[in-house]
Amino acid sequence: MSRPIHLIYKSSKSLFKNIVSCQCAVVSPHRQFSTTKTCWNIMPAWVIDRYGANDVLRYTKNAAFPIIHYPNEVIVKVCAAGLNPLDVSMRGGYGAATLSMKRDPLTIKQAGMEFPLILGRDVSGVIMECGLDVKYFKERDEVWAAIPPWKQGSFAEFVVLSGNEISLKPKSLSHVEAASLPYVANTAWSALVNTGGLNKDNCAKKRILILGGSGGVGTFAIQMLKAWGGHVTVTCSQNAQWFVRGLGADHVVDYTAGPVDEPLRALEKFDLILDNIGGDTERWAVDLLKPWTGAKYVTLVTPFLQNTDQLGIADGMMQSAATMARKALKYLTKGVHYRWGFFVPSGPALDDIRAMMDVGQIRPVVEEIFHFSEVPKAFEKMEKGHARGKTVVQISNPEDAF
Repeated sequence: MSRPIHLIYKSSKSLFKNIVSCQCAVVSPHRQFSTTKTCWNIMPAWVIDRYGANDVLRYTKNAAFPIIHYPNEVIVKVCAAGLNPLDVSMRGGYGAATLSMKRDPLTIKQAGMEFPLILGRDVSGVIMECGLDVKYFKERDEVWAAIPPWKQGSFAEFVVLSGNEISLKPKSLSHVEAASLPYVANTAWSALVNTGGLNKDNCAKKRILILGGSGGVGTFAIQMLKAWGGHVTVTCSQNAQWFVRGLGADHVVDYTAGPVDEPLRALEKFDLILDNIGGDTERWAVDLLKPWTGAKYVTLVTPFLQNTDQLGIADGMMQSAATMARKALKYLTKGVHYRWGFFVPSGPALDDIRAMMDVGQIRPVVEEIFHFSEVPKAFEKMEKGHARGKTVVQISNPEDAF
């Protein structure tokens, strides 16, 4: 039963049987949550206090404990956290201007108020507390989620999330396996479904080209598209060919063997291209699409955050809008649609993906697992590039939650 925010919690009425002798008076609209004999205000976490290289990562036992601010939020005990290239970029300050505006749209707080900042966009764990309006989840549910980049991340013992961002964890996966998927799954779903217009009912026999198919988004996209009956062509390095073929790719082109556009031009044209590479790729790749058939070119490498970082929010957004409009009109004259794809956290999308995971249509690809104490090593590994799957940090055991 939901409890009023102003209640005084006592251990005898605690949600957890192993909590005793704790009283926590909450007198503000923000609820605190206790999991020990004394009310918790702090927790272990990896934080950064400034933007920079790997040496800015700092382990602390005194990170602020997450608080439920809105009635649709939950507190999750983190069991495992996935690492993405975005985390490395954010550590260096990528997107800082835009994300600061999202955190504080009225610019009430001083610059640098995001610190100490906790990175980590993937999480798998156990719900410890639910807000008053959370209807589809309950305490002790095992969940997974992709955390929006403006929120505190998952390299911590606890994290607070919206009920719209979480989904029940696939029963077929461990927490480590589950933590390898939400960010890349939501990104691929947003690009291919929301932007590209593909779904399980219209994807059969569609020809899709994935540029850069051996990374996290690419490996997930291959499996999802094959589960929907699509024909998938992938570009990757020679030593990754066996890997992507094992995930179901129908045709693989080695970009290290010479100009990659030449063997691609010899193939039948495509209905959709997903670009994970960027650069000058679109200059020649757009010509690989079927003209005047509704074919789409969706790139995940956009200048949006770079523009706002360099030009400021207003000028950066105007520059991005002008660039997008110019390119969309340019390629529309060639009979194809040009779109930017973005990561969009979505619990409902993860619900659909969970169903595919539990019937074996998609499997997690975990390359390496690190302990919570080895987060800097995980970042070092991520910075080397050429990943063949995801890097995951194991934070805690689910049995420790209760």
